[in-house]
Amino acid sequence: MRISGPQTERIAQQMLSVLPHARVATSGRFYDADAHPIDTGLALYFPAPHSYTGESILELHSHGSPVVVQALIRRVLQLGGRRAAPGEFTQRAYLNGKLDLAQAEAVADLIDAASESAARAALRSLQGEFSRRVVSLSDRLGELRAHVEAAIDFADEQLELLSERALGQRLRGAIAELQALAAAGRQGRLLTQGITVVIAGRPNVGKSTLLNRLTGHDAAIVTATPGTTRDVLRERIALDGFTLTVLDTAGLRPSNDDIEAEGIRRARAAMAAADRILFVIDAVADPDAAAYGEELASLPTQVPVTLVFNKLDQGTRPPLLTAFGASAPPPAIVAISALTGQGFDVLVSHLKEAAGVGAGTDVPSARARHLEALGAVDRHLAQATKLLSDGGAPELVAEELRLAQIALGEIVGAESSDELLGRIFSSFCIGK
Repeated sequence: MRISGPQTERIAQQMLSVLPHARVATSGRFYDADAHPIDTGLALYFPAPHSYTGESILELHSHGSPVVVQALIRRVLQLGGRRAAPGEFTQRAYLNGKLDLAQAEAVADLIDAASESAARAALRSLQGEFSRRVVSLSDRLGELRAHVEAAIDFADEQLELLSERALGQRLRGAIAELQALAAAGRQGRLLTQGITVVIAGRPNVGKSTLLNRLTGHDAAIVTATPGTTRDVLRERIALDGFTLTVLDTAGLRPSNDDIEAEGIRRARAAMAAADRILFVIDAVADPDAAAYGEELASLPTQVPVTLVFNKLDQGTRPPLLTAFGASAPPPAIVAISALTGQGFDVLVSHLKEAAGVGAGTDVPSARARHLEALGAVDRHLAQATKLLSDGGAPELVAEELRLAQIALGEIVGAESSDELLGRIFSSFCIGK
């Protein structure tokens, strides 16, 4: 049991009859209101500010019986304590300056890590690596902003200020730093929050069978009737040490059926929001992947595609693809049998690689809100660059730099609302 707050010392003296020595495991008895022992165990006392939360903390290590634990909780409540809200200990650590907001989120990411790579990424963010890069970029933009504002304030003075060319060079350097940070953040988000994969393709190519193979149970109805799947089916699974969200979708084909057409519309919307598309091909009926070629123009260009040639159990030959246009990135290719599991290990390895499992040691964990903030920074810096090249007013350039700094501040909590904090810490488990 962990107790944090300004009344910790008083509660410790009431329950233990003595305040333990700081940061020393002390064996003793835990007493109820009538001075009867509830249990014997270990007590650890961390006086403020040298604790996780920055407040005084008392930890009671009991024998773990539910009856004993509930008796200890009742005693603490009698003495004026209350049950902690989800993530409240980490929230207090943030509010007391022990962690910034990105580090606080990394605590939850470390707890939820589904692979060693994800755990290492979360630990790097918890140790402040991601935050340091964010602050470094913010400081760089602050220097640029200072030069621009000095040029505005002292336009009539003989001061040695940066030329527009030098300012542009520094701005491009900041953009390059931002792009590197965003790339690391995108990889970190895949490690932390898992990869979202949409299974797409023509009707009756084995999409639902593949979903069932990935989940390990009958998540989707499988029939020989084309168009069985009408809506998007979503399953979140742990697959070989990493998190995967899989969406099965309606078969892509022209349809006059209003319900099926709506399912196809939802399928295309899901593909646009995915991290990767598994485009399933019936290797028996369509060995040259003509269906993919017909759909290529309507697939989202920003989402990578893996062609999954299905039905290897029927003795199909290895897939040979024709060119689908030089403008499109070549798809990855995996051949499987969703029915028997043949080639499934290759598909899993491919998805692990796509999710960044086993990636380099320099990737920090990141979340979707971090990437959204970095996207806002990118837009502001792009606008500042355009204003500078077009000879725009320096006041507008300075404002874009200021807004970029604000967006960066949202990542580490320099700019945060109560609503944002509530949303973040409510996702934590109780006691963290």
